[in-house]
Amino acid sequence: MPDHRHHVDGARVLRDLHTLRGIGAYKTGVHKPTFSEPHLRSLKWLAERLPEAGLAAEIDGIGNVLGTSAKHGPKLLAGSHLESQNYAGWLDGPLGVVYALEAARIINPDPNTTGAVEVAAWCDEEGHFGHFLGSRSYVGAVSEDDLDAARDRSSGRTMREALRDAGLAGRARACVERGRHIGYLEAHIEQGSTLESGGLSIGVVTSIVGIWQYRIVFDGEQNHAGTTRMAVRKDAGLALARFCVDIDDRFPSLCGPRTVWTTGRITLDPGAPSIIPGHAEMLFQIRDDDPRVIERLEDRLRGMAADVSAKGRCTVTIERLRTGAPAMMDAGFQHAIEAASAALAGGRSARMPSGAGHDAQILATVMPSGMLFVPSIGGISHHWSENTDDADIVTGAEVFVDACRRLLAG
Repeated sequence: MPDHRHHVDGARVLRDLHTLRGIGAYKTGVHKPTFSEPHLRSLKWLAERLPEAGLAAEIDGIGNVLGTSAKHGPKLLAGSHLESQNYAGWLDGPLGVVYALEAARIINPDPNTTGAVEVAAWCDEEGHFGHFLGSRSYVGAVSEDDLDAARDRSSGRTMREALRDAGLAGRARACVERGRHIGYLEAHIEQGSTLESGGLSIGVVTSIVGIWQYRIVFDGEQNHAGTTRMAVRKDAGLALARFCVDIDDRFPSLCGPRTVWTTGRITLDPGAPSIIPGHAEMLFQIRDDDPRVIERLEDRLRGMAADVSAKGRCTVTIERLRTGAPAMMDAGFQHAIEAASAALAGGRSARMPSGAGHDAQILATVMPSGMLFVPSIGGISHHWSENTDDADIVTGAEVFVDACRRLLAG
């Protein structure tokens, strides 16, 4: 395989990323929620760039941007997303889109390469209206009823309203054409510190965790905080706090080596300093790439809830809100990334699972998929201080483009 390093325009990659960073800029990051004006401007920016790579551009009826090629030969789909979490980082999403665009610019006009890279920017990977709505729509997993029900988690605006305001209402939603693509490749910042701490340049993703999310509800008895003796209180807030501690005590004996769990939000009702809360809720999440581990932990969680309820002071109910099946990355894609890293990054790569969810896990349900990570400075992500060294960004682009060539050649 020849060395294609000189074909990657590192300055162009950085320039594109900084252009997107300037759209919706917030401190050193961005604030670019799904269907906000900065997000829509970013979609338009990409659509205007795609013809440079010989691609026909389309923004579909859910806000996906797709660049398709008429070139003869195999097609590799590549991309990520362009919206951000609120007040978050500038690389989470755009890095993968710009890498895909760079690969298409280099490979598609090359008469010595059979086939082409097609580019995608999936809408709402960050879950402002739902989870992975754009990529799930593309694989046929979002119904019209799902769209009717989708609402912005911050404003309550419906997705139908957002699509109408964006001028996308009534457009068809793009759907995967089975057999068109040899697979899907996505690049992303690691969102952790494994690469940086190990002096590595490239992460070869082996699997993407599944995410299970729960609403855990505690019902006790609301009463006066000054006149109700401690011995007779039915304090839902206290029951919730003890439950959180109990989780941390019990889960380690049942979890896997990379299992993580998080209590992301706690609410007390009525939430006043002089009233014992009679109702409390917590949003709880478990992540792992082994469904058997999740099953064990959920069984323990429900057993703990039954134990608390049996004691009679408070009742605990558990509602599963989300089930996310883990996804294994294709072995051939892993090999192509490793080979490209050996050629262009001195082999400073490591195989590793992804502890965060990505569109690649959705695409993996319909085609072979792979992911490449580049280092995150300090392991920081989902915060405006998120960053990656310029040299690591350029090296990642070189490896990504070479991996695309290898996959198309294979």
